[in-house]
Amino acid sequence: IFKPAGEQFTVLKDIDLEVQKGEFLGIMGRNGSGKSTLLKILAGIYEPTSGTVKVKGRVVPFLELGVGFNAELSGKENVFLNGIILGMSREKLKQKYDEIVAFAELEKFMDMPLKNYSSGMQVRLAFSIAIMADADIYILDEVLAVGDVEFQKKCFDVFRSYKEQKKTVILVTHAAGSVKDFCTRAVFLKDGVFQVQGDVDEVIEAYNRG
Repeated sequence: IFKPAGEQFTVLKDIDLEVQKGEFLGIMGRNGSGKSTLLKILAGIYEPTSGTVKVKGRVVPFLELGVGFNAELSGKENVFLNGIILGMSREKLKQKYDEIVAFAELEKFMDMPLKNYSSGMQVRLAFSIAIMADADIYILDEVLAVGDVEFQKKCFDVFRSYKEQKKTVILVTHAAGSVKDFCTRAVFLKDGVFQVQGDVDEVIEAYNRG
């Protein structure tokens, strides 16, 4: 949408959110409601124009998987490049390399330039790197919707393990089933404002009503 120069658009309004350690929080909202902007503020990618954000612990954002990939480099080289961007040491990446490749199911393609990968292959590789990064808080934006059905099942298994380990997770998704399965609490964001916050079933019902 074209907006005249100088016009200001407020994405989020009066947001008050506290996420407890070990909580699996779901954020639901239609496209354009401000979900991704909120996650990027929490991840430290954007700064709020007003208010404060306090984060205790190391954050790994699953927001734009593959950011930092170099299309001219091989899959193997990109494992180390992307892993270092996520804060992993080269030594840890060496230790985890075979596990990353096996999870992505790309053993035959790691010496191939990334520009020859399909978008699905790139997503699988990026996700497989990200889950190996140690974090106190995981921020997930629609990642359950990526990849083929079998890979999605593997993603679900990872998130179940996060929940069992009581990792702190913030998940944005349109999928009510995912919120129901994983989340201990949820919020419904509409036009940049929290409409409902708390019980998962109440949030899903509000989201379905629009």
